[in-house]
Amino acid sequence: MEYRQLGRSDLKVSALCLGSMTWGEQNSEAEGFVQIDRARAAGINFLDTAEMYPVPPRGETYGATERIIGNYFKARGNRSDWVLASKVAGPGNGIDYIRGGSLKHNRRHIAEALDASLKRLQTDWIDLYQLHWPERSTNFFGQLGYRHQEQDFTPLQETLEALGEQVKAGKIRHIGLSNETPWGTMKFLQLADSLGLPRAVSIQNPYNLLNRSFEVGLAEVAIREQCGLLAYSPLAFGMLSGKYENGARPANARITLFSRFARYTNPQAQAACDRYVHLAREHGVDPAQMALAFVTRQPFVTSNIIGATNLEQLESNLGSASLELSEELLAAIEALHREQPNPAP
Repeated sequence: MEYRQLGRSDLKVSALCLGSMTWGEQNSEAEGFVQIDRARAAGINFLDTAEMYPVPPRGETYGATERIIGNYFKARGNRSDWVLASKVAGPGNGIDYIRGGSLKHNRRHIAEALDASLKRLQTDWIDLYQLHWPERSTNFFGQLGYRHQEQDFTPLQETLEALGEQVKAGKIRHIGLSNETPWGTMKFLQLADSLGLPRAVSIQNPYNLLNRSFEVGLAEVAIREQCGLLAYSPLAFGMLSGKYENGARPANARITLFSRFARYTNPQAQAACDRYVHLAREHGVDPAQMALAFVTRQPFVTSNIIGATNLEQLESNLGSASLELSEELLAAIEALHREQPNPAP
């Protein structure tokens, strides 16, 4: 397993990160334990979660994923072996059961969210604490273009100061962004540098063969500012594995079970996906491993967040770490991307 520097921090994280958003919904605690053990045996030291997990978010399961991870740390006694990442939720997204539903990135909400996460995770600190999505309205969660709305939101300086207080208290080591834009990322970095506040070490945004919009404005920021991408949905909710090929909907698969996950199922995305799957098979490689290897190799990526609902999928994901994509295959991927750029932003 390759290890990479997490921003300008002193932490090194595995090039693959284990995602956890299915634990407590599609996966049981026992299955989560097995996944973490297998990932650790493969050299993964990076574990990502969030207060609102599992997904789809429901009041009945709120916090279940963090509780599973906390129980794992208690059972194994190996918390210090892991770089643990979690996130504080933002407003909207149909969530009305967290802190009264009027979510903010202010001092009170950050402190309450963090303390609750620490309790569920049964740990004294979180290595990377991320703003799950911006408090302000902007283009994230499937919106490609920006449409301006005048609105009030917590000043970014206040958010950074609140996070800085938690860093000083020892409850978090580093901060990160998620579902953020080039403006938001640079503004957070500018404020941190000018005011001596915590500097974001990463940005967790979607990135996959069906959505390469990160390359347009954020890739340069990630490299020049050493605020690398933690890529989520690298398989586009499993679409790029080929299991949904030609409109198939296998039993117990995420898109089959949950109709809200429509981001990668529009006709243009389905058509492009089928072409990528066919391309992989033409070159004698597994479609899922090709998609993952493409993400991991990008120079702006710090870690690629893999997720699985069974061990067979996890083994395939882990195998992508050793897959080298040929120049011929990479050229074919670029040609396909030029023909159908970003069909599922």
